[in-house]
Amino acid sequence: MSAPMQSRTTAAYYVQAVLSFALSAAALGAGIAYLPVEPWTRAFLAVGLLWTITSAFTLAKVVRDRQDTTELVTRVDQARLDKLLSEHDPFKVEGI
Repeated sequence: MSAPMQSRTTAAYYVQAVLSFALSAAALGAGIAYLPVEPWTRAFLAVGLLWTITSAFTLAKVVRDRQDTTELVTRVDQARLDKLLSEHDPFKVEGI
């Protein structure tokens, strides 16, 4: 059977991604807070920021789920092929 799936990301990459996301969201939030505009404009931009963030998380989840499904199907197909090859006898002749 095939080897178990391994994570392709390192801890450093994960920390970098989390810090980058947090820093960019905080910087944009601060920019919106200190923008010299009316409160309703600031509120509109804040809602737009929240919508963008939730959409990004949703997109990431959908992409991850699709990739997991593809990998699972590939693993099932590989297991079927491994079973078929292990049961195959190349020296067996049918009809004799």
